[in-house]
Amino acid sequence: MIIELKNIDKSFGEKEVLKGVSFTAKGGRAFGLLGRNGAGKTTIIRILMNVFPSNGGQVLIDGNLIDYNTVSFGYLPEERGLYPKKKIFDQLLYFAELKGMDKKDAIKSIEYWLERLEMQEYRNKRLDTLSKGNQQKIQLITAIAHNPDIVILDEPFSGLDPVNAMLLKDVVKEQIRNGKIVLFSSHQMSYIEEFCDDIAIIHNGKVALTGDLIEIKRNYPRNKLVVRSKDNDKIKALYNATDISELDILITLQNAEEKASVIKDLAEKFDIDEIKVFEPSLNDIFVEYAGDKE
Repeated sequence: MIIELKNIDKSFGEKEVLKGVSFTAKGGRAFGLLGRNGAGKTTIIRILMNVFPSNGGQVLIDGNLIDYNTVSFGYLPEERGLYPKKKIFDQLLYFAELKGMDKKDAIKSIEYWLERLEMQEYRNKRLDTLSKGNQQKIQLITAIAHNPDIVILDEPFSGLDPVNAMLLKDVVKEQIRNGKIVLFSSHQMSYIEEFCDDIAIIHNGKVALTGDLIEIKRNYPRNKLVVRSKDNDKIKALYNATDISELDILITLQNAEEKASVIKDLAEKFDIDEIKVFEPSLNDIFVEYAGDKE
């Protein structure tokens, strides 16, 4: 499955929020939707899910206009939307049936996910008796229990401790392996970098950058080497390198064609623990494309 947004425009009154937004997300690959607060990410998600229409443009599935009667969505919102005073199992069943599941299948799916996310003991508890992290896991079950085609996760790791974050990571990776379109929206760049194959950076209602994250990184100049060695001081003196961490130094070459000869020279002269081509982090790329530049 491939979902494509083509030239999406959206205005609220005189305020133009989205201006010709286009990007493509594919099944079996995670897609990161990035942008500063107010960039238009939430509006994109709401148009994608048919919460409200765009003023212009199209949402396509496999090249055809999306049919919301046949394509199912699972949505984990940043602002949680469950009922704090209701029993957990009752509202999980309510939401699963609301999304088209018959009761028998819904119960089976909910039982599976409660066990998978280690939440069986809370099934008859009220939601407001749970920790923030456990509430997040219950919210996740509402997003995936009905086996949606497209999973949209808005700040999914918010409030999770490392153990619960690992559980959620496993679930997300499983969704990706199963060929679903998984769309992340988050300010936590480390998670986007870990999961996402493709990204779109939204800035002032426009797509500032989109594409395969590995290819985006490879398009940056590849004339810098990160070196880790017990001989860092000697290498710094020889190559005019600079410290970039307690363990690593950075060598900047005149051009990328020098890489092979410099790597060979370093390996022959020094005790090298690690050497690699420097690539910008997703955080570096985000700051470059979502900063206040004209």
